[in-house]
Amino acid sequence: MALEVEIEPSEVGLDPQRLARIATHFDAYVEDRRLPGWLATVSRGGQLVWTGRGGHRDREQNLVVEDDTLWRIYSMTKPLTSIAAMILYEEGHFDLNDDVSRWIGEFAQPRVYESGPASAPVTIPATEPVRVAHLLSHMSGLTYGFNYTHPVDAIYREKGYDFGWPPGADLARAVSDWAQSPLLFTPGTKWNYSVATDVLGRLVEIWSGQSLDRFFRERILDPLGMTDTDWWCPPEKAERLAQIYVPSNGASVPFDQLGRHSFTFPSMLGGGGGLISSAADYQRFATMLLGGGELDGVRLVSSRTLSLMVENHLPEDRDLASFAIDSFSESDFAGVGFGLGFSVVIDRRANRSLVSEGTFGWGGAASTVFWVDPLEELTVGFFTQLLPSGTYPIRRELQRLVYASLVD
Repeated sequence: MALEVEIEPSEVGLDPQRLARIATHFDAYVEDRRLPGWLATVSRGGQLVWTGRGGHRDREQNLVVEDDTLWRIYSMTKPLTSIAAMILYEEGHFDLNDDVSRWIGEFAQPRVYESGPASAPVTIPATEPVRVAHLLSHMSGLTYGFNYTHPVDAIYREKGYDFGWPPGADLARAVSDWAQSPLLFTPGTKWNYSVATDVLGRLVEIWSGQSLDRFFRERILDPLGMTDTDWWCPPEKAERLAQIYVPSNGASVPFDQLGRHSFTFPSMLGGGGGLISSAADYQRFATMLLGGGELDGVRLVSSRTLSLMVENHLPEDRDLASFAIDSFSESDFAGVGFGLGFSVVIDRRANRSLVSEGTFGWGGAASTVFWVDPLEELTVGFFTQLLPSGTYPIRRELQRLVYASLVD
């Protein structure tokens, strides 16, 4: 799908010459091989005002980035899974305060890590159950095996969950394995980036009676016209998929061993990071969010539900810098809170950025990012293919370039 500018930037308060700095900046990343390729979109008021791209989707095959390039969006899957859950929330399938063990028995009587090695952890009973709201807000006490900061992370790895999962594992098995591992903390008392959204995806399956891929297709992707978003890359689209890269000696090199997994339908549908998508598709999702849950006459959730999702749910309106434990992150934590599936800027002075307070979004492990700024009516997407996401300060650089283009 072509990305066609719908209105000139100057007509909606953006300076085209300043927007052009985005291309200059990220082309420099390509020229010195830090990034293989990139694509960015900037919209205002729901209309695409600027798009740029550069470099290669596969440098070694000399395949350049095109408008219809497919990208592994990893954790940018999480906002879709959160919306999926809230669709079912509005239909009365659960309350945000509900104990997750009501549907997944292994979460009954959770225990919290207190001390000891991963091979013999000492645990104590949690004084609070894992609630649905804890999953949405990453305050559940769950973790990721690839965090490498806590003994419980090592327990996940011993069970086969690092950046991937054990061969043949499905979502039900994975959730059972995680639920029978200790929690890092009593739910609601801290924030830790984790498999919580994958557990939420399993609940979507239970509540809806459908597999996660079918629910996404019928309730989100098809209604929004997101025809290039899926859990794998079929053969007829293989040439469009961007190769995945990792940094090496200041440059980027292909990681084909990981990349080839995308060409097989996965045994585990990871609601926390399993999707492949295009810039055009994700722009439609972001435009729906800017529209308060509605796009082109299709409403996924009510505006009031979305408003709740993008408020800060951390206790005492704390930010992640003061509330999160020392774990993997995909955004700068100072002045940033977390809602039900999205980060949200709550203090731009603390964040030391031009981003409006109330801006929400998230990023993915391959250095992708999106955000929605309701105050300025902006939606921005950035797509590339470099693991891990914190290699370069791409996201803050993009924010500065976009907001410096606002002249009205």
